[in-house]
Amino acid sequence: QVQLVESGGGLVQAGGSLRLSCAASGLIFSRYAMGWFRQAPGKERDFVAGISWRLTGTYYADAVKGRFTISRDNAKNTVYLQMNSLKPEDTAVYYCAANGPYNGVPVKGNEYDYWGQGTQVTVSS
Repeated sequence: QVQLVESGGGLVQAGGSLRLSCAASGLIFSRYAMGWFRQAPGKERDFVAGISWRLTGTYYADAVKGRFTISRDNAKNTVYLQMNSLKPEDTAVYYCAANGPYNGVPVKGNEYDYWGQGTQVTVSS
């Protein structure tokens, strides 16, 4: 049984930082591309960042480039999202997702195989 469990969300002031973690189990983590998505109230779920299973590629939405960094630790079966210079418009539920094995990094959520339950990030102005 595959499980993705996000943590690290919370309330932060604008300009602050948070680091999200997503711990995976039940799959060979190193073979899966990982993505972070977010969904604000009343809006669609959007791609935020992704990292390939080969560790050769990272991808970001324009809205977060230069502020967010995705990384992974295959020894810990964990993917991270470091979020700096947070803005109120970053407020959303953040989800991690896995696609694989040996697949690319889609930006469409429906191409991912597994999802976490989400963690709330709230940025106050």
